[in-house]
Amino acid sequence: MHAWVVDEPGPLRRRPLVRAELSIPEPGAGEVLVRVRACGVCRTDLHVATGDLPRHRHRVVPGHEVVGEVALLGEGAHRFVPGDRVGIAWLRATCGSCRWCRSGRENLCAASRYTGWDADGGYAPWAVVPEAFAYRLPASFDDVEVAPLLCAGIIGYRSLRRAELPPGGRLGIYGFGASAHLTAQVAVAQGAEVHVLTRGAAARALAEELGAASVGGPHDAPPVPLDSAILFAPAGELVPIALEALAPGGTLALAGIHVSNVPVLDYQRHLFRERNLRSVTSNTRQDGEEFLLLAERLGLRVATTPVPLGEADRALEDLEAGRVRGAAVLVPEGAG
Repeated sequence: MHAWVVDEPGPLRRRPLVRAELSIPEPGAGEVLVRVRACGVCRTDLHVATGDLPRHRHRVVPGHEVVGEVALLGEGAHRFVPGDRVGIAWLRATCGSCRWCRSGRENLCAASRYTGWDADGGYAPWAVVPEAFAYRLPASFDDVEVAPLLCAGIIGYRSLRRAELPPGGRLGIYGFGASAHLTAQVAVAQGAEVHVLTRGAAARALAEELGAASVGGPHDAPPVPLDSAILFAPAGELVPIALEALAPGGTLALAGIHVSNVPVLDYQRHLFRERNLRSVTSNTRQDGEEFLLLAERLGLRVATTPVPLGEADRALEDLEAGRVRGAAVLVPEGAG
């Protein structure tokens, strides 16, 4: 099969993502083979390709927002049958026995493994996944629409929870891409007043369409003190700005797996009066199940830009440059 692999991680101008001819993978015990019908392009894929994240697997196939059809069951697999539509997400394995797994915090498991980083993902026509970590998908979303829900949506949902937004509170969102535009809709549906601070005219226009109370640039001060904020942009220089925008007792959640260096913080300006700074690490399967049900119930609008699989390298370039409206989604050659 023709797939994309990360050859030598580095800046996109050096073409770290290359086409390769690979064998169709075979499902192992407890796994299923999936024919890929769509795969979202996530900023984490960009971090894997450019080397912002350390290499875990040589020539890995990226992609962890995978939608497909079960084609073959591995030994002992019984949760699905051939023909079922399933989703493959970022978290693909945990030990199941450590204190984090036993306490419902499997996202902190030291033995956790990830799709498109530790194992091959969905920038390919075929992928395998442990059946215990695959998701059943809501029928109300088509393949392209549901793909970004599998990471952008789930991580945004966890980030919103980590930000501890009070009922009817004021939420600041820094950066407005695939994850943020879904999170904003959840917050608005829950009665929040959402203030978006982001670069790019298209992103600002989308924020206004989705009900933001105000829209400004990432370095602007919001018009009101914020009860909570989420930083989706991987820009550490925005951390002090977002903290300073918080009301007393407010919480800033950092949604990204990678953020550039954070400047020195001034205790009085940025942290005093019980402001909180929290990170977000992956997600649990429960997060995923809850969010997919919520997305269907709320009828979330998923802004997508379909891209042929053969142009995955261009999709990453557009993502890095901030040219993607909503989420880019790879589709098989000749589809969509």
